[in-house]
Amino acid sequence: MIYLDTAATTPVCGPAAAAVQQAMLQQFANPSSRHFAGVEAAGALERHRAVIAAALGCQKEEIFFTSGGTEANHLAVFGAVEAAKKFREKKRIVISAIEHASVFESAKQLEARGYEVVYLQPDRYGNITAAQLAEAIDENTVLVSMMYINNELGTVLPAAAVKGIIRAKHSPALFHCDCVQAFCKKEFRAAALGADLISVSAHKIFGPKGVGALYIKKGTRIVPQVYGGEQEGKMRPGTQATALIAGFAAAVEAYRSAEYSRAVKAVKAYAVQRLEQLPGIVFNSDEAASEYILNFSLPGYRSEVLLNFLSAQGICVAAGSACAKGKPSHVLSAITRDKAVADSAIRLSFSHLNTPAQIDILTEQLQLALTTLAHERNA
Repeated sequence: MIYLDTAATTPVCGPAAAAVQQAMLQQFANPSSRHFAGVEAAGALERHRAVIAAALGCQKEEIFFTSGGTEANHLAVFGAVEAAKKFREKKRIVISAIEHASVFESAKQLEARGYEVVYLQPDRYGNITAAQLAEAIDENTVLVSMMYINNELGTVLPAAAVKGIIRAKHSPALFHCDCVQAFCKKEFRAAALGADLISVSAHKIFGPKGVGALYIKKGTRIVPQVYGGEQEGKMRPGTQATALIAGFAAAVEAYRSAEYSRAVKAVKAYAVQRLEQLPGIVFNSDEAASEYILNFSLPGYRSEVLLNFLSAQGICVAAGSACAKGKPSHVLSAITRDKAVADSAIRLSFSHLNTPAQIDILTEQLQLALTTLAHERNA
């Protein structure tokens, strides 16, 4: 198998798998229980929380575990808006038009409830400017949600500029940043980013699926969306998934950001070089995009057809976000009105495990696909 879909998920690394197993078999007690086994489990939970906090450069009390990035995003968006009801008439929300579906669809729900949602429109490669933010954010804005790295294009958005603009506009808005594709892959610290709320997830960095976290800056108030327990400071009640959290922490500790980034940059550069040889190719990711993601189109050849052709050869790529499950991408719709480009988009997402030899096979198979499919169309 040649796996080029790490933006959807990654394999679980050895240390994370071992940590999950150890927690399941030996440290299985409920961390809320008062007996010695529960106390030990609670201590382990807090050590894991400290690992995630250290990676974000924050205090462990600011980390709240969730079931993943989608839940963290949902809690941040709805929790922030609920908390802002004290402002009564202030009902503006600002997001980019290329946010992850968990933010984009949440905003749509709030729009249906009477909130004014400003969708910042990107350029051809998904870029949004600080000037657009400054124009959209005003004294009536209660939430700005902007991802750090787009999950389909790899576009790096001006998230670091948001908090300064909020202050300059004397806005009460909270700033939420979806960092699921940036966590451990791009160097940043919570304080420097300036976000009040940050979403992260384990399964994009070789950790287990089903666990993530929401950073809530000390002093920031949001309203819980689930009730019925004291866990996670009442912010996300329910028995914690201690084994998955152990795996999350182990994956963070095992991740070698600088080393992996260098390897991925080399593989992506080689992929661009090889793919440029394909006739009619259109790159949807620009040179400033994250080294982990490359999106391109081959107009005239539908994404699903190419994906299925490659899948039959043991090559895993994506036609868009995995969360969309084959539905048209709102991200591609936002960056281009060319239906042929949008309908033929392919996303490659890399890891340090990929090699130039794999890229050679990919491009050879794509060339074969173009030839085969063209022949079938003309037959």
